[in-house]
Amino acid sequence: MLNRVPSPVQVSLVLPTYNEAANLEAVLSRIDGLLTGSGRSYEIIVVDDDSPDRTWALAERLASERFPQLRVIHRTEERGLATAVLRGWEAARGEILAVMDADGQHPHLTLLELLDAIDAGADVAVGSRHVSGGGVSDWSAVRRFLSRGAQLLALVLVPSIARQVSDPMSGFFALRRSVIAGAVLDPVGYKILLEVLGRGDYRTLKEVGYVFLEREAGDSKVSARLYWQYLLHLIRLGQQTGELYRFLKFGLVGASGVVVNLAALWWFKGILGWPLWEAGAAAVEIAIFSNFLLNDNWTFRAEAEREPGLVAWFVRLLRFNAICGVGAVLNIACLLLLTNLLGLYYLLSQLVAVGLSTLWNYTLNAVLNWQSEPPARTRSLTRRAWSAIRAAFSSGRQ
Repeated sequence: MLNRVPSPVQVSLVLPTYNEAANLEAVLSRIDGLLTGSGRSYEIIVVDDDSPDRTWALAERLASERFPQLRVIHRTEERGLATAVLRGWEAARGEILAVMDADGQHPHLTLLELLDAIDAGADVAVGSRHVSGGGVSDWSAVRRFLSRGAQLLALVLVPSIARQVSDPMSGFFALRRSVIAGAVLDPVGYKILLEVLGRGDYRTLKEVGYVFLEREAGDSKVSARLYWQYLLHLIRLGQQTGELYRFLKFGLVGASGVVVNLAALWWFKGILGWPLWEAGAAAVEIAIFSNFLLNDNWTFRAEAEREPGLVAWFVRLLRFNAICGVGAVLNIACLLLLTNLLGLYYLLSQLVAVGLSTLWNYTLNAVLNWQSEPPARTRSLTRRAWSAIRAAFSSGRQ
């Protein structure tokens, strides 16, 4: 829990570090000059997890010799980027709390844009790679795929949180202390923004585009273990918000739709003798309609009750049909691509295709059809959701 404290400074910037001795002095020099020139009172808090390269010792020396606004927290018992940020914020004195990487990959000039956004009235300002002015540098195809996949997972497991921003994995943001004052934050792994958005109290959020740079020295900390921790964090958030159970309900409804589809196909083709394409089309539409009724009355019942009435019900039905229709096209395209171009066994290809189309159908319906937010926020969240979905399904620089 982060309580309000007397604030002799305006901005508290936390730099979590681990083996960043090669980058730290240059990064601190740029940030210190930037914040001094901005006219804001500030402090920089380095939180180091007992780095083998003694980053903490270098930070302590720099604090005594060059940067009087620098404070150092040397952790020997705890580990993890997200908890390091949290410990820094707990020690912070500023009314504006911020975080950025200490490896030079977050452009320091963007920090001023984030702070300006807070000064202009935003409660949270997030650096994003997926809005105008944003992007990545020379990332490999594998890294791009993992980044997009992690983003898509957030949209599936915690859509009400992830759709608030186009870049839910951002580690470069600022917020008012009041956003998390009194909140109990319990992050896992290396991403804390989702925790802040899920548990914080805020009204306005501003995204600022930035280009994610290559690190100047040292090695990347991204590993399979960090991605696993990220997944565990999403699952826990999904349990707490109830969205994980909603996804499971959606999956059960989809399974029931397979049974309905087969039964309808048997009836129209086997009993009534319709041509196969007519029987197949009718069976698909009946299955879609059955799935819609179950989702509207069970999976997304609370969301549906926000918009009662026949007109709203019919609009949801049309949206559901459109989304699932695109999902069917995606299914077929994926099946043909994996089977004909990549040479996978057709049943395995279909299994992957069904999984992707299910993720598509659930994510689009959860984000765009059954809004979990009050109607007043629907338009803004829809724009952000579309931006996030485009980013998750696209590749290359945005």
